[in-house]
Amino acid sequence: MVFSFKDFALDAERRELRARGTIVPIEPQVFDLLVYLIQNRDRVVSKDDLIASVWGGRIVSDSTLDSRINAVRKAIGDSGNQQLVRTIPRKGVRFVGDVQQGQAQSESNNRLPAFAHKQEISFCRSSDNINIAYATVGNGPVLVKAANWLTHLEYDWESPVWAPLLQRLAERYRLIRYDTRGTGLSDSDVAEFTFDDFARDFESVVEAVKADRFAILGISQGAAVAVHYAAAHPERVTKLILYGGYAQGRHKRGSADEIEKANLFLSLMQYGWGDEHSAFMRAFSALFIPNGTPEQNKWFADLQRITTTAEKAIRMRMAWNDIDVAHVLPKIRVPTLVLHARHDNVVPLEQGRLLAASIPNARLVTLESDNHVLLEGEPAWTKFLQEVEGFLGA
Repeated sequence: MVFSFKDFALDAERRELRARGTIVPIEPQVFDLLVYLIQNRDRVVSKDDLIASVWGGRIVSDSTLDSRINAVRKAIGDSGNQQLVRTIPRKGVRFVGDVQQGQAQSESNNRLPAFAHKQEISFCRSSDNINIAYATVGNGPVLVKAANWLTHLEYDWESPVWAPLLQRLAERYRLIRYDTRGTGLSDSDVAEFTFDDFARDFESVVEAVKADRFAILGISQGAAVAVHYAAAHPERVTKLILYGGYAQGRHKRGSADEIEKANLFLSLMQYGWGDEHSAFMRAFSALFIPNGTPEQNKWFADLQRITTTAEKAIRMRMAWNDIDVAHVLPKIRVPTLVLHARHDNVVPLEQGRLLAASIPNARLVTLESDNHVLLEGEPAWTKFLQEVEGFLGA
């Protein structure tokens, strides 16, 4: 079904919003909110209505709700002079634009945007009998994303922090990603966390999807898993992409300052895990996404609460602090692209340089950003995509 209003056409099935034929970038949840408002334009919808229908009943703060409504207004050019979404004090909001409905028209190339594809979630078992959840989405050359410290297959797919990157990749490749043990949809009751365990999770997924040859994307902690596999299985890895990664955990860098930072991370996690209102969590978020919006920081905090407990997160963090795969870097024989934000506060640029200098013929690209997790809209995000897609031959 296509809803037409003003200069816009909203295609609910293709999940596209167009203005005069040009696709308007819009986050998945903002899109869902716009669809709900238009479909219920004959009445005022309350806050409870929106939370139940768009957020699935999850607890949502007034500030988050207001920011989403404002994002809808911005996407459709709503202004004081040409109001389309009207707020009714103490009642709710209503879409007041003149809307016409029609059936979607097929496009000649039948090409859907990335977020129109539905990811398929499956499970496999690691060699030590842990159930690992993995998702596949998109078509094209296979790209396996090694799990970074914290993921949630469903939540990340909708998150304004991670979704833009994941959906862009799924538009061009067959993207495979997974929740490592203790996080997301994978088994949560895990006795211990070691680097070997994380490596087993990766191996179980690539065996389950039966991909003979594939590229690997390793982000942050996922870079260590990626280089470990690439060094051991050069016959299966076509290309290796490492962003914000490191070969040595904080305890292995020979620096008292790094050890102090590791302890700081653990303290922030212990006292503020998953609480967007905690001063500890605000400091924690500021390290990862210092240029994030309040909405992105809220999603970042919610991810922590949703994907695992503070106790498990701390145990995993301690395992990552003890990683040291520097000795395998010279053994890698696959084309490698290393990207790193110049002012990354989580993983210093020196670790990116170590990866690029130690892997034969690797290329280093330094990105001008303060964010450990690149955010859509910043110049470094665009540069990252250009480099990755050029490297993979998209």
